[in-house]
Amino acid sequence: MSKISIKILVTICFSIIITLSVLPPSSAAAGETKTTGPPPPQCSSGTTGECRDKTAALKLKIVAIASILVTSMIGVCLPIFSKAVPALQPDKDLFVLVKAFASGVILATGYMHVMPDSFDCLRSECLPEDPWHKFPFTTFVAMLSAILTLMVDSYAMSYYRKHNLGRGIKKCCSNVENEIKLESQPQPQTQTQTQTEGNIIINSDDYKDSAASQLLRYRVVAQVLELGIVVHSVVIGLSMGASDNPCTIRPLVAALCFHQLFEGMGLGGCILQAEYGSKVKAIMVFFFSATTPFGIALGIGLSNVYSDNSPTALIVVGLLNACSAGLLNYMALVDLLASDFMGTKLQNNIKLQTWAYVAVLLGAGGMSLMAKWA
Repeated sequence: MSKISIKILVTICFSIIITLSVLPPSSAAAGETKTTGPPPPQCSSGTTGECRDKTAALKLKIVAIASILVTSMIGVCLPIFSKAVPALQPDKDLFVLVKAFASGVILATGYMHVMPDSFDCLRSECLPEDPWHKFPFTTFVAMLSAILTLMVDSYAMSYYRKHNLGRGIKKCCSNVENEIKLESQPQPQTQTQTQTEGNIIINSDDYKDSAASQLLRYRVVAQVLELGIVVHSVVIGLSMGASDNPCTIRPLVAALCFHQLFEGMGLGGCILQAEYGSKVKAIMVFFFSATTPFGIALGIGLSNVYSDNSPTALIVVGLLNACSAGLLNYMALVDLLASDFMGTKLQNNIKLQTWAYVAVLLGAGGMSLMAKWA
């Protein structure tokens, strides 16, 4: 029940974010301007420019909802159902390379997409000079978000280790303990001693605690990572849904499909390693797959009252993007890349480690190239 309650809390946070990012701009769009002095001409309306066709934009947005939903589900479900393919199981080299590629995509998403969008919003000419142009709010909020993510990471580990480590999570590791005992049947007089290599003695209880702690770590990482993805996915979807510019939407659809596919693979790998039950897996897959299409649908419904150039909308979206950027950058560097590259599997295999770095660069490079169109 604790996992389900966490998902309910995520839903509540999701609803609060939507409310904060949608309701205030509607009043600004209606003409209730609270800033002193006349705003610049480009701030008076949401979508400007020669390429503006509401009918064509609506068709593209409907295509975007369907295509992004399908690619999101494919991306997040591929690692989860990879148990049927021996080469894609978590202990295989190919899984490590695919996860490294997806981690590079997530890292580039934070640095090359979400953070620049936050800069654009909080440095906009539609905002007053003081304080938005005199202080780097984007990097400040991203820094605080990374620290807050570390706190959530740390406190969640402490809480679950205290309440769950001795109960449910250890059960997942009992089969590992049994395998170790079967492989080391000699020396029946010392039941806790399972394997001896030189002067190193591996204790089955210690190994069980270590495996349970690692499993707990995977679960916390999967939940925190999905929370960050949900936040920026809603913002992206809302912006696309409110736009009436086909020239902007058309390349954005392809870029978001690429983004959702490989970002989903990274999240799906974390969900697979967390060894959740089928019910929790289904909830996490649903949240990841539905957030961007839901944001687009919400933007379509609010396109007549939502002004993406209003001061309130710029501030809210800019701060949310900065929070999401800090969270994604922390998760990609600390919980995904550093955890894998400093682990025993890659540390003991220089060739695999080199190929993993190549995969990270390819993922980050491909996602960075998408910044040219989105």
